[in-house]
Amino acid sequence: MDRVTPATRDDRVFTATRLLAFVIVPILTVAWAMLWISPDRSGDLFAWPVKPPMTAMMLGATYLGGAWFFGRVVVARAWHTVTLGFLPVTAFAAILGLATILHWDKFTAGHPSFILWAILYLSLPFLIPLVWRRNAHRDPGPLVAAGWRVHGPTRWIVGGLGALLATVSVVLVIAPDVLIATWPWVLTPLTGRVLGAMFALSGIVGIEIAIDRRPVAARAIVQAQAIAIVGILAGLARASGDVRWDAPGAWLFAGGMVVVLLANAFAAYGGAGRNPADAAVVSGEENPGTPIEADVLERA
Repeated sequence: MDRVTPATRDDRVFTATRLLAFVIVPILTVAWAMLWISPDRSGDLFAWPVKPPMTAMMLGATYLGGAWFFGRVVVARAWHTVTLGFLPVTAFAAILGLATILHWDKFTAGHPSFILWAILYLSLPFLIPLVWRRNAHRDPGPLVAAGWRVHGPTRWIVGGLGALLATVSVVLVIAPDVLIATWPWVLTPLTGRVLGAMFALSGIVGIEIAIDRRPVAARAIVQAQAIAIVGILAGLARASGDVRWDAPGAWLFAGGMVVVLLANAFAAYGGAGRNPADAAVVSGEENPGTPIEADVLERA
């Protein structure tokens, strides 16, 4: 591994990182088409029959958001603009890998989609953090974006919502039966854990935004999250018959998706202020002898 020095924090995206993203994009795009466009044919097209269609479309919408994010990685000019997406995706892939092992008999053995599914979710939980860890040493850190930070209530709201979603994820993964009975559409232990992966993805995004606090670092993954949530809400409308709208959980789910989207979007695009101390460091006032790379700030 490269020795980490200020000179190596050049914000570059390694070729290996781009290559992994490039391979993932078409896979996720095809999976979106299988699950969101043709949810009733998941038994023929996908790794297993995903029922009801609402669950298939929720997973498909998440894949479309993932395709957008990894597309951003392929063309990213600066590592800090995509760094926040890698750990949430790792959690998502790891939970789906665990679900695959626990429910192996529910999948369509020998189907090309299942073979690809198994390869991805038994390898990506290791490959994604590997490339993230190597590339993370190139992150210039808080000096990016001239001291702009997510502050105050916005930070706590986003982080709190993320923690709540992560908690729901833990319950769905460890004890899906706890929530299956009250969920607004039909779940099985397998689909409950699949939903748990999606909740972990969104939850860790919120937690990372609150910890990292750089709006520019959040934008690519928030854009991906927005695509996924819009797709999920459209799926709710399209598969309305799958949903028990007389149950409070249905409205809590739909409303919660909207709240998470608005909170994270505000943090990434509007809920930031300038920290005078950070700004002083960036401008060189605190330590005039420390040069700041102009191209790093420009790419933010």
